[in-house]
Parts: sequence; structure tokens; C-alpha cells
Amino acid sequence: MGYSKSPLLVVLLLSLAWLAPTWGEDKDAQVEEGVVEEEEDVVSDELLEEEDVLVLHQHNFERALHEHRLLLVEFYAPWCGHCQALAPEFTRAAGILKNDSMGLRLAKVDATEEVDLSAEFGVTGYPVLKLFRDGNRTHPIDFTGQRDAEGIVRWMRRKAGPSAELLQDEASAQKFITSQDVIVVGFFKDLQSKAAQGFYEVASDAVDVTFGVSNRTELFQKYSVTPDTVCLFKKFDEKRVDFPLDAELGLNKEELSRFIVLHSLELVMEFTSQNSPKIFGAKILNHLLLFINKTLEPHLEILGSFRAAAPPFRGQVLFVLIDVNGEGAQVLQYFGLKSHEAPTLRFINTETNKKYRMATDEFTTQAVGSFAQAVLDGKVQPHLMSEEVPEDWDKHPVKVLVGKNFEQVAYDETKNVFVKFYAPWCTHCKEMAPVWEELGEKYKDHENIIIAKLDATANEITNLTIHGYPTLHYFPAGPDRKMIEYKSARDLETFSKFLENGGTLPAEDTQPVVPESPEEPKDTNGTRPADAPESRDEL
Repeated sequence: MGYSKSPLLVVLLLSLAWLAPTWGEDKDAQVEEGVVEEEEDVVSDELLEEEDVLVLHQHNFERALHEHRLLLVEFYAPWCGHCQALAPEFTRAAGILKNDSMGLRLAKVDATEEVDLSAEFGVTGYPVLKLFRDGNRTHPIDFTGQRDAEGIVRWMRRKAGPSAELLQDEASAQKFITSQDVIVVGFFKDLQSKAAQGFYEVASDAVDVTFGVSNRTELFQKYSVTPDTVCLFKKFDEKRVDFPLDAELGLNKEELSRFIVLHSLELVMEFTSQNSPKIFGAKILNHLLLFINKTLEPHLEILGSFRAAAPPFRGQVLFVLIDVNGEGAQVLQYFGLKSHEAPTLRFINTETNKKYRMATDEFTTQAVGSFAQAVLDGKVQPHLMSEEVPEDWDKHPVKVLVGKNFEQVAYDETKNVFVKFYAPWCTHCKEMAPVWEELGEKYKDHENIIIAKLDATANEITNLTIHGYPTLHYFPAGPDRKMIEYKSARDLETFSKFLENGGTLPAEDTQPVVPESPEEPKDTNGTRPADAPESRDEL
């Protein structure tokens, strides 16, 4: 009796035993055919924050654009030094703007991870800042403000609000015009005209200047202007400069922008950390520098004649005051000067880095003006800096070159000379230094190979401009004065192959490239330009 249901049970068990392999086989076959797939991770479009900065990626980028009317996005690389320097300023600005009622937000994208976003917005260096307005993904605006918290906040608020204050009467206009060191006012007959709209666009970009606008006849009369004139009011130099519009051509935005930049600068700009962005942002390539000690009365007396020489050169030459007893002291080394050599003049072209000096320092207005004009006319030869030749310059495996012995050593017709041009502050140079010393040790007894180094921040060579550090040049033996720039891997083995092969590399060794870009020369305040994006190759 106990086995009365056993036939049914046996049939069921046999059925299961027969079906089980079929199920397994089918599943295996499906896996082999790619039919069964693991469930993909679903990435949320949730907007997360880090210290008030939105963290964006491919899946939440669109949502962020639609939820925030004005969104400034930083595309960065975690290893980028400029990005690391910007981070605290960007964070501070994000906190300030988040608490505004204007709905302005900051966000960031790790461009090394989000390669599709980087490609979409043409990001090739770091950091890159772009402003997205009203969800528009196709036409972001490049950030043009100062890269500190105050500059970012000021730029964003200008983009969010009216770019120029409407002036309605004489009392408000007078108060407005005297409220800042520099004020720009557009006087237009029709505020809806094309010229007026162009003025608003210029004002939107020039966030460091305060703008006003008016169409009131009584204000035209009070300030003695004809309709469609832009006036720049300032509390220094000539106090007011007018920019009348061409009746036929209308307003040229580029010309107005340039006019505002040039006339917002004092005729003589003192070099300070506050003024540095203005000096280098003016895009005037020629600078005439007066080095004085402002604690000495005779030095201050020179300043008057220096300033009097400046007006004819506005837009061509920027006149800069360097106080060797103040913030300007850091500029001395860049020109190979000592503080006791003040007062003295130096002229520099910031594009070619060529420097010029007077034959004898003379500080009359006529002498200063004549010197500046002579440099512009190509009548003055560049002044090349050089340290003194060290007594033991050739006593070590790596020979020490300076401006005064470079010609003699590098162009020795009996020697092949391999020179490293470096900067003492350059991190890449410091990293490469041990390998260069090994190379010098290896070839110290070689009869016709010299390994050398030259501090390019303190020594300058005729017709040789160093654009980044370290730069390596090979000067082969012979009468032809050839120079070959080395651009391959920076290791002992590749250096040695290069030298043994007479200044070239075998074909199989020409593919590797230097993994990081040379560091840029510092500008005259002793730091790399803050707004220069780092190359994605600068690892």
C-alpha cells in the first residue's frame, strides 16, 4: 500500500531526468550564441554635487542643461596643475552663486573619463570653461573672465543680468559716472538700433568694466555728445575719451572692445599682482619698463618724464613701472638685474622675448620716447643676458654654459655638443636631471662629445629663442653651425643612440615621443600664465 503512487512518481522523476540536460544544453547554446547577456548597469541621470559644484557625465549632462538657465562647465583633468590651482576658486565661486537668486550654477566634467563630451565640445587642453545658456547645447560661450572666485562670479552675473545700466536723468548719470575708476556710457538715439545692440554685446563680454546707456536728449546736451557716441570716463590721465560711431559703417564691436581695453589702462601701469592680469591681458606685445625704488625721492622724480613720454605710444608700447622695493622685485631676475641697478630702463617684446636697453640710462621725456621709437624702428640691437662664466664650468661631466661662453663651446668645429636648456623652477627639468648627469658621466672621457646645460632664464643666445623647458639641442661638429632639436624619449639609452648615430636616431627609435610637453617659460611675475590651458599630452 505504501507504494501505491510509485508508478506516477517514477514517471515524473524520469521526465525530469530527461528534460534537465536539455535545459542546460539550451542555456549553454544560448550563451555561446550571445543570446543571454548580463544585465547592463543602468547609469542614473541624477545630478550630484561636490562642494556646490555639479558633477556631470554623459548621462546627466542634458538634464543639467535643461534644469539650469546659465551653467558654467569646467572640463578638467585630475592630473592637470592648472586645474588643481583653479579648483578652490571654482568651488568658492560655486558656493557664492548657488545662494544667489539668479539661478546660476557651476559644474565640472572629468574630460579624461568623459571622452565623448570632450570630443563634442572640442576640448583639447585643460581646464576649459564653457557657458551653456537656456539648455542650448550646440553654441556654448567660452569663458573670458579672470580665473579666480571673484572673476568667475562677476562674469556669470554680467551674463545673467542687463549688461548696461539705463541712465534716465542727470543726477543718476552723474552718480553713476563717478562711482568707479572707469565707466563706459553709450549714448544712442535708439536703444533698439543695431549699434545699441552691438554695444550691449560688448558690455556683456567686458565684465571688468561697468557700462551705462542712455537715449535721453538732456544727457546728450549735458555731456556734449552727438547721438551714437560711446564715452569712456576715468579718474586718471585724460579723464574722458570718446568713441564716435561711423555714420555709415555703424558700430564695430572689435574696435570698440579694443578701445575700451586700451583706454581703461593707465598710461603707466605699476606691476603688481592686481595689475598683472591687465598688463598681460591688454595684448600689447611691447613693454617699456622703468625700474625704480619708490622709497627714494630722486627715483620718483623720474616717473614724471617717463609718464610724459607715454601718450604717443598708446596701443603700441605699454609703459610699466617696476618698484624694486615692492612686488616688482620678483621681475629683476627675469631681466638679469639687481635692485641696486635702479633706476634703469628695459624694453621687451613679449612675443619674441627679445630685450633691449639704452646705451646709457637717460630719463628725460625726449630720451625715453626716442629710445622706444628706435626699438620699434629696428634700430636697437637686442640686449642678451648672461651670467658670468663659472671658474669650474668644464670641471664636471656636464659642462656649464652661459651666454658668454656658449658660442665658443657649442660651435666648436671639433666637438659634438648636446645642450639642455632648462629653467631652475621647471619640474620636467628636475625630473630629467639625473638622466642628464648619467649621460655626462658616460661621455665625460669621449674625445669629441660634450654634454652641457644652460639656464635659459638667466642666459640668452643670439637667434635662439627657447619656448619651453627643457629644450634639447644638438650642435654637430663641423663648420656649418648646424643645430638639431632633439624631440624623442628622454632616457639614457635613447640619448646614447642619438649621440652614437651622429645626431639622428635609427628608424626603429623615431616613434617614441616625449610624454609631456615642455613647460612654458614663466611670464614676468614668475609664474606660468594662469589662463594657459595645459595640453592633454602634458602628463
